[in-house]
Amino acid sequence: MLTYHLKPHDQQPLYEQLYHAVRADIMSGALPGGTRLPSKRQLAANLRVSQITVETAYGQLSAEGYIASAPRRGYFVQEQLAVPVSEPQEPFTPPLSPISASEETYPYDFRTDFVDNGCFPFSTWARLSRSVLSEYSSALLRATDPCGAAELREEIVRYLHDFRGINVSPDNILIGAGSEYLMHLVIQLLGRDRVYALENPGYRKLYQIFAANGVTVRPTPLDKHGLRADALAASDASVVYLTPSHHFPLGTVMTAARRLEILRWVSEAPDRYIIEDDYDSEFRYRGKPIPALQGVDRTGKVIYIGTFSKSIAPAIRISYLVLPEPLLATCEPELQRFSSTVSRIDQMILNSFLKEGHYERHLNRMRAIYGHKQEILVGELKQLSGVCTIRGEDAGVHLLLEFSDDWTEAELIRRAEAVHIRVYPLSEYSIDGADSGAGQGATILLGYATMTEEELAQAARSLTEVWR
Repeated sequence: MLTYHLKPHDQQPLYEQLYHAVRADIMSGALPGGTRLPSKRQLAANLRVSQITVETAYGQLSAEGYIASAPRRGYFVQEQLAVPVSEPQEPFTPPLSPISASEETYPYDFRTDFVDNGCFPFSTWARLSRSVLSEYSSALLRATDPCGAAELREEIVRYLHDFRGINVSPDNILIGAGSEYLMHLVIQLLGRDRVYALENPGYRKLYQIFAANGVTVRPTPLDKHGLRADALAASDASVVYLTPSHHFPLGTVMTAARRLEILRWVSEAPDRYIIEDDYDSEFRYRGKPIPALQGVDRTGKVIYIGTFSKSIAPAIRISYLVLPEPLLATCEPELQRFSSTVSRIDQMILNSFLKEGHYERHLNRMRAIYGHKQEILVGELKQLSGVCTIRGEDAGVHLLLEFSDDWTEAELIRRAEAVHIRVYPLSEYSIDGADSGAGQGATILLGYATMTEEELAQAARSLTEVWR
């Protein structure tokens, strides 16, 4: 029987204490793959906690792929969950065309690339802007450090520690004007002579960025566990780009076993790296946020990208890199050749937004708003039960509808357009026409951030009428 010394009066909830304790035993090998865990009732009785505590901890471990439930048998530790520790230390031409879109404007548009701009904290941002301009005055007009304002980097370090389980120094942080700019920078730092593995299906614009830099890419398929480690190992890539916390567009959360397979791959050669894009990890509606891959890395090979554009507004073009120590040591002279691409004024406003707790409150509010929007959308779409399956609703601001073989994406789009609704086919995110990993049926993406609750309900009702 598992025995852990939980602290009822600790600031950390009991379920989190239990989650971390079991996770640590799994990662260390104390609970090897295949081990059957005690039932929720048995463990709750042994630890003298509620079954809800055990259920919540097991639920989070299951969501992250550390354990799996078997019907009528209980919970079991997943296989191959040992953390790798490394010792110290024909070309594909991606398409340049964007996702196709009609010139017509639709009153209902399930686009996936915007946020709810109506929820931007205008008054708070205006007040902080005035305060920053008053406090720092002419100092704001001076050129800032190429890596970004020291104050903002320190706040980002605190945020990463508290909310993403990442422990780094401000020296590891580099601030830039959006994730796309930072991807260009990463390619320059790692080199254009490398082969890069990119998720397929995936973010089309990313392929355009790599094409613009003239590098060789390998579109790499996914399955229900995330990017396929066997396909990565079979490629000649030395760098892989991942969205493990919430893949776009499939909505997949990479399992713990798959994450560790990828970490083993990167540890097997000294020149390999992982680029982890954590673009929307803040928006998870069931359980805790999935820990960042960088937070469990022991190889010093994970380059982490975070952004405020998805969580605050697209106009807030502030993103950041977390460079691992080995790479930072070799690239630091190169970084000094660049100028900061974000004004010091904007950086200091965001610094105040983080430091005073406004960002955390904003995230809590947006999670509630997006979660409610999703509930409305899913509730209306339940009328399509038997026609399609809803996927990817645990996180992010979009979901997928997977239809039976009787439907084609073209027909689904045509019927939606007939009632003045714009929807987006999954096939357009496949880079080379390969299987998307979403199954055999037609699949449609529905983004729900931009529309009001009333618009979502009306649009969903119209779709159920034309898709039944």
